[in-house]
Amino acid sequence: MKALVLIEHGPTTNFEIRDIAQPEPTEGQVLVEIAASSLNPIDNKIRGGLPIGPELPAPIGCDFAGRVAAVGNGVTKFKVGDEVFGCAGGVKGRGGTLAEYIAADQELIAIRPSNISFREAAALPLVSITATNLLERLQLREDDRLLIHGGVGGVGHIALQLARGIVKSIAVTVESSEDAELASSLGADEVVLFREEEPAAYTQRLTGGKGFTAIIDTVGGTHLTKSFEAAALEARIATTAARAELDLGPVHAKALTLHGIFMLIPMLHNYNKHRHGEILDNIRDDVEAGKLKPIVDERRFTLAEAPHAYDELEAGRARGKIVIDI
Repeated sequence: MKALVLIEHGPTTNFEIRDIAQPEPTEGQVLVEIAASSLNPIDNKIRGGLPIGPELPAPIGCDFAGRVAAVGNGVTKFKVGDEVFGCAGGVKGRGGTLAEYIAADQELIAIRPSNISFREAAALPLVSITATNLLERLQLREDDRLLIHGGVGGVGHIALQLARGIVKSIAVTVESSEDAELASSLGADEVVLFREEEPAAYTQRLTGGKGFTAIIDTVGGTHLTKSFEAAALEARIATTAARAELDLGPVHAKALTLHGIFMLIPMLHNYNKHRHGEILDNIRDDVEAGKLKPIVDERRFTLAEAPHAYDELEAGRARGKIVIDI
């Protein structure tokens, strides 16, 4: 099969289109012919050497949508011809999704939403599972004042839509006026241009200085520090980007609860894999009910053009999730 193979860690020039062996589904796996795969920032971190990736040379990539081409022994959930989506590869011991086929654990995938395209379905798995993990950890209540950093990013725009049915008040931080319009269209009650307004100012403006009782950080770095500043007393914070050296004094001073979210743990440790499939079933229901829609970058990239697409993602020039047509 054709695959985009990462030869060694480093720049995107280290990718190469190669013919590699088509995987065979083992016990509990299905073979999926991939129609589309979406890119995620974790892919670029793995490309750069984060030690959770597959042994190189190998294809990377976590997300996909496609059709079941074969089933292994013990598979009960799927049959040949089923259209599925999932986050099931691109880490240690698992083939990547920038390839024509993947052998995927049946627990990690679900039947794709029927009312969106393969491209849109491929944009959903990693970010939707992550967003769900964030909301579950925060145990949101209707009366929470929720703040989402990166409100129109991959995880942020899904978390925003999922939170609409739980809390009455959602504020998000974004970079531009264009992003602010998108956030409002997705259900944000208040939008902060983070380059123009500091936490003290928007916390005073939006909460009367009391602070936000629940905060989602999808950006990390200074945004996590800003979360501490914007938080109410005894607030809950959940972050997807805790790889930083930070002063946790404000966490103690306000008695904050800080959660780190890393959705790849089930794939890396064969731990609670079934939960991912359950989440994707719920995501499908939300999409088919019109409650959730992924934002997909309008540009189209082939497998051979995926290295350039990774450059675009890393440079912050994506408008929605970048999807590769396989």
